[in-house]
Amino acid sequence: MKLSRKDLLLQLRDYFMIIVGLFIYSFGLTAFLLPEKVVMGGMAGIGSLIYYLSGFPVGYSVFIINAFLLVLAYKGVGRKFVIRTIFASFAMSFIINILQPLFTEPFIQDQPFVNIILGSVICGLGIGIVFINNGSTGGTDIVAAMINRKRDISIGRTMLYCDLLVISSSYFLFHSVDKIVYGLIILVIVSNMADLVINSNRRSVQFTIFSKHYDKIADAINSQVNRGVTVVDGMGWYSKEPMKVLLVLAKQNESVTIFRIIKSIDPNAFISQAKVNGVYGEGFDTIKVK
Repeated sequence: MKLSRKDLLLQLRDYFMIIVGLFIYSFGLTAFLLPEKVVMGGMAGIGSLIYYLSGFPVGYSVFIINAFLLVLAYKGVGRKFVIRTIFASFAMSFIINILQPLFTEPFIQDQPFVNIILGSVICGLGIGIVFINNGSTGGTDIVAAMINRKRDISIGRTMLYCDLLVISSSYFLFHSVDKIVYGLIILVIVSNMADLVINSNRRSVQFTIFSKHYDKIADAINSQVNRGVTVVDGMGWYSKEPMKVLLVLAKQNESVTIFRIIKSIDPNAFISQAKVNGVYGEGFDTIKVK
């Protein structure tokens, strides 16, 4: 299928940003985590175990394992996923092999916990950048996709089980509970940091407003915040009286303004506010299918 110039530039941008994300991830891994001899989840964790046991470079281990898994999963996970994962695996292997010899000692001396926190944050940032550009680091992603085809187990749960297994196995190498605890801390911070990066530009809020002055509130939100308002017919079950309910989607930074508008018009209004991610349409994000 022939790509248009716009689609080609979009894909090139994706691949460039995947490399940037992988560089950030590899820096966090090699400069902060590997020198502390702590095992994280995923293929990087397995590569770390192999490195601590034999000295075999982490980059090569990750690439070989990913390549083997992709051969097994080729028919099930899709051609596009395979191509991008091969690219990411090769790039990550190359970057790790360059950076690892540069950091034989922890980036911050005699501060293992600080190194683990900083390394986890940096790794999570890198993974988040890879994911929002349609990339994949492979590893447990591939295993989860393979198991999900055969069993009714969610991909997220499968990845969690795999990561916990990799981290726990470090006990047989170091015989240290501390290393397992550090590994679990890394797992939590990396996953939350990645989620933060992925969802940072999609943070919106949804208001549900119950008020007798619904029309004035709707007009004020329309004119002052420039947000659409949906009016829904409802009924209070306690009073058995019909009422109007306002639904409003807005950016998170517009919340205070909307609360002030409602309070100025009807201090007794009943309001609920919920965080939502991925609001698409006019005034919000544009749906992009890459």
